[in-house]
Amino acid sequence: MGALYDRIAYLCAQKGIKPGRLCSDLGISRGSMGDLKKGRRAGISTKTATKIADYFGVSVDYLLNGSPNEKAPAPEGERPISDEEIKLALFGGGGEITDAMYDEVKKFAAYVRQREAQKQQD
Repeated sequence: MGALYDRIAYLCAQKGIKPGRLCSDLGISRGSMGDLKKGRRAGISTKTATKIADYFGVSVDYLLNGSPNEKAPAPEGERPISDEEIKLALFGGGGEITDAMYDEVKKFAAYVRQREAQKQQD
């Protein structure tokens, strides 16, 4: 196995997916990933590298070179998530999301957390 495949496999493991799922999600040939794994291929196209890097939220430089200047992605939950990302996840990006709507969702989430904590105590 080459270093590139090892990095891709590591990123997949961090995300909790298999390389085959990555291929399906991005429309990448499973054969090209297999060639990387078996060492029959040493690299990938710029287009494919960009797709994979974007998918995992890393730089192309980190993906291709394992640049020590680039930090690997943090395990889920450690990266701060913006309000815009939360709104997109909750509302699917459809229509205008007002601050009042967003505040109501946050209050409901707090209520659910509190309710579940209470269940744990009982």
